[in-house]
Formats: sequence, structure tokens, C-alpha cells
Amino acid sequence: MLFSLYKNYKRKRNLAKLRDESFLSLFDEDTSGEYVVFDTETTGLNPKVDEILSIGAVKIKENKILTSQTFEVYVKNSKAISSKSIEIHGIRPCDVQNGKSSDEAIREFLHFIGSRTLVGYYLEFDVNMINKYIQPMLGIELPNTMIEVSELYYDAQIPMIPQGHIDLRFETMLKKYNIPNMGAHNAVNDAVMTAMIFLKLKGKSSGAR
Repeated sequence: MLFSLYKNYKRKRNLAKLRDESFLSLFDEDTSGEYVVFDTETTGLNPKVDEILSIGAVKIKENKILTSQTFEVYVKNSKAISSKSIEIHGIRPCDVQNGKSSDEAIREFLHFIGSRTLVGYYLEFDVNMINKYIQPMLGIELPNTMIEVSELYYDAQIPMIPQGHIDLRFETMLKKYNIPNMGAHNAVNDAVMTAMIFLKLKGKSSGAR
């Protein structure tokens, strides 16, 4: 009860900070029945100094991944992309030089997600990266309900391995549920694979379909 009251209070404070009424819909009750699974590729792992290079997302409805409604955007960066980060995501300076401005990219992403529940793998990092841009732009943080797939996976595995070590690596979850690794490490592919893991876990938690 107290936690629910705190969440409502925090949500109202967040809404009061909104500087652009065209994004009021972010705070609406979601009636779409859809989830949005998303991922970001960045210049590094520190939201305070690093930048988003690309955002990939896909919608889920009625236990189906809506691949026809995939979202992908490349974002122009102001800082150099290190060779180390290029090795991870393969995004080179030439890949983002014709990308969209961060303001335009983030606005498009927000219109895509609306008030839907957000799903991701280590979602907190991706949300922090998005918040880095929307706080100075709109005055708010993402108000959406969020689901972390690694937490769902942990909850599904711990009854079988009480007090044991649960391997939460992405590749481990893919193998556990016989989900093909799509290879190329980019935001859209990662979002689609995460969506497949989520549907497996969602099916188990609801008694499967």
C-alpha cells in the first residue's frame, strides 16, 4: 500500500515537470495491450558522459512480436566513437554521420512507445540513457511501467537452484529457451531476441499457452 502511494506521488511529481504538453500521452493509462521491447547502442557504459548511437525497439501484442512495427534510428554523436565500442556494436562514425539529431530521434522514440510497458535486458541502463536526453528536453523521466527480463529469468530459475548461482548472461538465456542468436549485435536484433526471451518467460509465469 505504501509503495503504491509512493509510486503515485512520484508519478504526479514527474508529470508536474513536463514542459511539452504534446507528450502528455506518456502518462495516460495504456489500453493498447502492447509491450515495447527496446535496446540502445551507445559510445560507452556511463550515461553521464556517453551518448546514444542507435535505438531499436519492437512491439509485442497477444504474445506475438510485431516485426512489422519495428523501430530503428541512428543518432548523430558529438564525441568520437572508440575502437573498443565499435568492436562491440559495429557502429562506425560513417554509420551515424547521416543519423538524426538526438532531439529528433528521442521524440520519435517517445511517440513510438507512448504509455506502453517497456521491457528490456538490463533495462535500467537503457532507461538512464534515454532519461539523459529527455530530462533537459522535456523536464521528465520516462514514466512507463518497466519489466526487466533478467529478473523474470532469475525468478523462474531460483526454485530449481535454491541459494545457487543463477547465470544471467544474455547468451545463457537464449540457449536455455532454444532461441536463435541473431548474430549481429545491434539494437533491433537485441530487442527482438529479448522479446523472444520475454515471451518464453511470460508464458511460464502465466501457465504457458
